[in-house]
Amino acid sequence: MTFARLKCQSKSHKDALARLDERVARSEVGHGFAERADFFEAVSNMWVAGELVHLEDLVLHDAKMDVRAPSHELVIAHRIVRARRRAMRNNPGWAISRAGIIAFAGIAEQEDELPRKLKRRGEGRDLETDEHDALPPELAEFDEVLAETSWLVEAVPPGSTRTRQPDLIVGELVIRDPDWDEAERISEWLELVRKVDTLPATLAAAVLWDGWEQLEPLQRQHWLGQVLVSDFLRSRGKVQSHLLAFSVGLREMPRERRRARDRTTRLSAFLEAMIAAVGAGMKELDRLTLAKHQLERRAVGKRSTSSLPVAIEQLLSRPIVSAQMLANAARITPRGALNLIGQLGVREITGRGRYRAWGVL
Repeated sequence: MTFARLKCQSKSHKDALARLDERVARSEVGHGFAERADFFEAVSNMWVAGELVHLEDLVLHDAKMDVRAPSHELVIAHRIVRARRRAMRNNPGWAISRAGIIAFAGIAEQEDELPRKLKRRGEGRDLETDEHDALPPELAEFDEVLAETSWLVEAVPPGSTRTRQPDLIVGELVIRDPDWDEAERISEWLELVRKVDTLPATLAAAVLWDGWEQLEPLQRQHWLGQVLVSDFLRSRGKVQSHLLAFSVGLREMPRERRRARDRTTRLSAFLEAMIAAVGAGMKELDRLTLAKHQLERRAVGKRSTSSLPVAIEQLLSRPIVSAQMLANAARITPRGALNLIGQLGVREITGRGRYRAWGVL
């Protein structure tokens, strides 16, 4: 009973997500935790995709204080940060809507590209069941939904095959699939969103993530799938205080499981990654809460016009803070920012003589 095991696994995951969401919503460092999560998620997202982006470079690039010319990977990572912020600024579920995906992808909307009424494929399919391994009635519905959506994640409709266009090679530049039909693939993924509505939120999120990985709706914005899945959890009311940084958990999963041929193995890996992300979030909350109390003790007895509270807020909302970033936030000179850092006693984490940065990592 593979799907029964996944369903039971998803129940405990929902409880873990609810605990994290409640802690972030009630925590005094919840806002800083959510902002830091955007940076950690972007770096982890790129890591899972096989690209290395330094956290300090991403934070400085976001503050428009690059030490060097930004690389292509750094620009993509910053787009992930901005996409997560945009999703949080809008209502839950906006990112996984037709309008949200088009806005993120920058696709020119046409009436015939993404029809509002998506044709429902796969109806009338005969589901093969094993009489020796029959599911109980309460699990039959979940089994049926997963079986009906299997053709979506395999990107092959029933009774038909999809031919892959050859790559277009221009010199040393390889352009994948010049006839890539993004509108059709987005429509198929949106249909998958509708079909998984009856599944538990965490299991549905796993199916959506796997569907995005297999369908690859966007040719140049594959990273968007993880932002959409995080917003899906928010729309289902499981994580409302922030967007879950589940790429942090995916880093803990071996690539053999994340890219396994077996669909059940991939879904199980996603669910375990979700628990790993929740555990990392709990530890981060504890660390930030402790750091806040320690920093606030150093600000006791200071004058009411002191810039120390601004410095503390910056340190809790960014993984690293440079003197110039702190000077801009507090509207003081860089020399004054260094004095504030010295009073707070935070650790310098770059190990450099120039372009130094501090943080509470």
